[in-house]
Amino acid sequence: MGGYTGDFLGNAQAVMLHIETPLLESRSLSRLSGKTIWLKMEAAQPPGSFKIRGIGLACEEYARRGATRFISSSGGNAGIAVAYAGRHLRIPVTVVVPETTSEHAKTLIRLENGEVIVHGASWQEANALAQSMIGEQAAFIHPFDDPLLWRGHASMIDEVTCAGVKPDAVVLSVGGGGLLCGVVEGLRCNGMENVPVVAVETAGADSFAQSLAAGHRITLAGITSIATSLGARQVCEQAFRWSTVHPVKSAVVSDEASVFACKHFLDEHRVLVEPACGASLALLHERSAVLESFGTLLVIVCGGATATMDQLQAWSTRFVRDRHS
Repeated sequence: MGGYTGDFLGNAQAVMLHIETPLLESRSLSRLSGKTIWLKMEAAQPPGSFKIRGIGLACEEYARRGATRFISSSGGNAGIAVAYAGRHLRIPVTVVVPETTSEHAKTLIRLENGEVIVHGASWQEANALAQSMIGEQAAFIHPFDDPLLWRGHASMIDEVTCAGVKPDAVVLSVGGGGLLCGVVEGLRCNGMENVPVVAVETAGADSFAQSLAAGHRITLAGITSIATSLGARQVCEQAFRWSTVHPVKSAVVSDEASVFACKHFLDEHRVLVEPACGASLALLHERSAVLESFGTLLVIVCGGATATMDQLQAWSTRFVRDRHS
């Protein structure tokens, strides 16, 4: 859970920056996939995604060290989480986002009192500007590449373990690799060193899959997927390193499959998630061969507050039109 702000804010007010999220057995996805499917519902986090676990921990730590401003770069969800943490810790936040970031995401950052600066065609360009803005007593909150983030994200596996669920594999989406790093850390801290992670990306944002195929980290020329939350052109070094010492399988799905999975999830579970999260759900719909040997799966429903129903419908309409053109 979150920590106390008293040490660095001059009062004893407790701030809970993340919540313990529900762990649900999905009958519909179990029947669809022929597996037993458990869902870790990170979409239920107050800022809308798992990001607040690690980002909240990092913000608390940097505040204890004396930071008076948080600066971050983000495609959306990380920026929302930093702004949320900053508002609760009463520390101002600036988030640099690329031009691909949706207006909805920018609105949500501003709703949490965060300042938004739009710069560059991809997260890499936005990140470069954010790094250049770091001054004295300002802390940079990386969206995925910080051991503090991984430690915070690992807490979701602590919760799964406490609930008595031990999966045969964990299915999750990969962007920059922060979620993968946290889940692997959590598995290994809870005696599940042999439980594989199935890392899912959308085509056009598949830097991890291409890195595994190449045997080294590659950098994509650009992001062509609509799942812009997965839009890191290169995964962090630790994510690639984990793939060499922990069982990690890679899978790539289409944007269309991800959007379809999001719509199905809304129908069956009354929760709206974005295509970056839908990528993992799509793997179940496809009955992917990568899942064939597993009976019980834990799927991290990482969430994402940046998608809207209108957006999902517009994408669906476009896919149908493209198929018939």
